[in-house]
Amino acid sequence: MSALVEDMKRLESAEDFLDYFAIPYDAAVVHVSRLHILKRFYQYLATRGGVEGLPPASAHAACRDMLATAYGDFIASNGIEQKVFKVFQTARGEHRVAVGGLRRVVSA
Repeated sequence: MSALVEDMKRLESAEDFLDYFAIPYDAAVVHVSRLHILKRFYQYLATRGGVEGLPPASAHAACRDMLATAYGDFIASNGIEQKVFKVFQTARGEHRVAVGGLRRVVSA
């Protein structure tokens, strides 16, 4: 496993990640959106196949860029507008219902 992955396993908070990747940040933004920032970072990382999917020579820089973008998403916006978590997707009218659940309701 790469040193980057090992290092990232030790990071516990959004501040730890931002400090590790040397990304300047406003503590007030992070305080309000810490989980959203990390979730968005994970989403960006997942689209690239995770850390393992990145070229080893540029993995650190790519992760830094994705985390900076994730943080930037919440500077002028918030978790409700960005809809990172399912609860906010549901709040805007997106609902996913299993077919089996519909069959039980219809046949009752």
